[in-house]
Amino acid sequence: MPAAERIVNELRALDAEIGGAEAAVRSRLHVAATPTVSTSLLPRVVSEFGRSHPQVRVHLADLDVTQVRRAVLEGEADIGLGFFVKPAVGLLREPLCKFRLMRVDPPSQGPAGIGPSQPWSSLAELPLVSLPPDNPIQAVIEDHLSRIGRGHEDRPVMNFMGTLIAMVGAGLGHAIVPAFALEECLRHGLSVSMLVEPAVHLDLFVVSRRGARPKPAALEFAAAVKRAATRLAH
Repeated sequence: MPAAERIVNELRALDAEIGGAEAAVRSRLHVAATPTVSTSLLPRVVSEFGRSHPQVRVHLADLDVTQVRRAVLEGEADIGLGFFVKPAVGLLREPLCKFRLMRVDPPSQGPAGIGPSQPWSSLAELPLVSLPPDNPIQAVIEDHLSRIGRGHEDRPVMNFMGTLIAMVGAGLGHAIVPAFALEECLRHGLSVSMLVEPAVHLDLFVVSRRGARPKPAALEFAAAVKRAATRLAH
């Protein structure tokens, strides 16, 4: 009996230790997001989520879209956020919100703020700066620029949305970006117009590894991002 009691007590202690380790893992949430999402949306979401979920520690990694996919697939991130235009093997995609594409003009081209909508044909003669051709957002943009004879042309290319917007602010060209970046454009004093004929929308997605059991904190964080993104889209 004493030996059995000692074994039972040791098993209970081991179970408590394992449970504590699992709880510690559950309390950490690793999020990978593209720079545009990290800059424009996530600081506020992480701050608000930290207040409502003080037991969860959020680790944010700002990565390009390829690195976000890899981080989620390899288990380095619990969820990823970005404009994943095409599906990827091994990943589950869930759309969070839709954002319009808009034209962004330098300060010298008009008053700062949101102006009247403009057709894609209004870009026919304007000098443009853009994201790299392999960027999924730019791939959609190039498809529509091709319809006005400007697709895949030689132009200045910036790797990140923030740099692209800053280049427009410096008067070095016009750009096409998702309305997700509207607040940043307005902070730079730029003039923006929603593009029409046609109006083009991009989905902001949350991605997770297929087959992985989602953490409750990951689901709650994704819901918080969706609420914030929806407010921004409107």
